[in-house]
Amino acid sequence: MQSKFGKAIVGGIIGALVMSAVGLWVAPMMGIAKMNPADMLAMKMGGSAVLGWTGHLMIGAILAVTYAAFVASRLPGPPAIRGALFSIAPWLVTELVMMPMMGMPMFSGSVSPAMGSLVGHVVFGLIVGAVVGVPAITAAPR
Repeated sequence: MQSKFGKAIVGGIIGALVMSAVGLWVAPMMGIAKMNPADMLAMKMGGSAVLGWTGHLMIGAILAVTYAAFVASRLPGPPAIRGALFSIAPWLVTELVMMPMMGMPMFSGSVSPAMGSLVGHVVFGLIVGAVVGVPAITAAPR
């Protein structure tokens, strides 16, 4: 049980880092402005890059543990696809709740950045799913 959560934490941190790389380097190649979730969090945390990155990596780890604990065994397909499917939920929460809380419009104000965000979240989910795998469903101890 513990190794499942350790793998999830590692997967969540790696996924969050790669998600940021996608926002910084792939998004501009798609014609979208650079997106860095850690910088967005930092702006709302007094401008501290350290706090922004810490928050971003913690959110990635928490989402990955949530995925491993409650979702991974319930979705169809291979592990990476399960993770990608899961990532749609945090993307929707980000676009419908978090963006307005940070003073930005829902769905980032237009289709292009919203789709860029979706790509970043799906990449995050692919990585988390691949790292976590498919946890075995275990019976409750007697």
